[in-house]
Amino acid sequence: MLYLHDVWVNWFEGEENGYSVCHFHEWRKEDSIELLDQVPLLYITETLYNYIENDMHDLPKALLDSIYKRAYTRKGQKRSNVEYACIVTDGTDILAFDTIGYSIPIRKSRLIPRQEQLVFDMIENTKPQSFKFDDVDYQKEYHMLSMPPDFVFGLTRKERQLKQLLMIGLDQLKTTNNREELRYWLTEWDPKQYPAIRYMNEDKVWETLYNGVKTGWSPAHEDLCAKLIRGQPFLEKMWEAEIGPEHNTSNQK
Repeated sequence: MLYLHDVWVNWFEGEENGYSVCHFHEWRKEDSIELLDQVPLLYITETLYNYIENDMHDLPKALLDSIYKRAYTRKGQKRSNVEYACIVTDGTDILAFDTIGYSIPIRKSRLIPRQEQLVFDMIENTKPQSFKFDDVDYQKEYHMLSMPPDFVFGLTRKERQLKQLLMIGLDQLKTTNNREELRYWLTEWDPKQYPAIRYMNEDKVWETLYNGVKTGWSPAHEDLCAKLIRGQPFLEKMWEAEIGPEHNTSNQK
């Protein structure tokens, strides 16, 4: 068994898609960085790695058994055992995970660049393990609240977070499925289509709106998102967490 020591992790909890687990250059000062005193390192197959990085399903029992209580955290002088935590790599990408006692990767983190290089050095001349993982019946499913990577490709951490927020707002709109409300928001998004919008049914309006906003990010996306979540305290709080500091005039130079 290979081990890394003194590993800095920035846990992202409940993130099923790898694009939401930020790389080191997107870590923030307010993130809760944790130190793993010791953590196992597993070199695994590409299919198993993708399964762990981009979903939240049960991990192979053989993998869990191999890492059971082999990881430790340290806070001050206190060294604590972790049930199921390790670093996995397919030889190209690297991810740390902690199941917090369950059988699925609840928390995920990237590593700092220096420790990523150490991982690649350590697995040299070793072979990847499959842990009897069979992906024949596995199919990753994407949907509005779990967007395909293409929808967020090239976006910053802030933009990805706001895009998720926009999709939550759109999901509520879709659930309500009110024709006049849908027409209103499509007009907000693309006023030039107003003459045609009046003759669209619910499905056509929704399809046009969703296809218009699903790719990329722009000031128009941000404006639509702000208007769509207005009056919803929980969503507004998430919005302010991303937008607030940039719009504080005391921070302007």
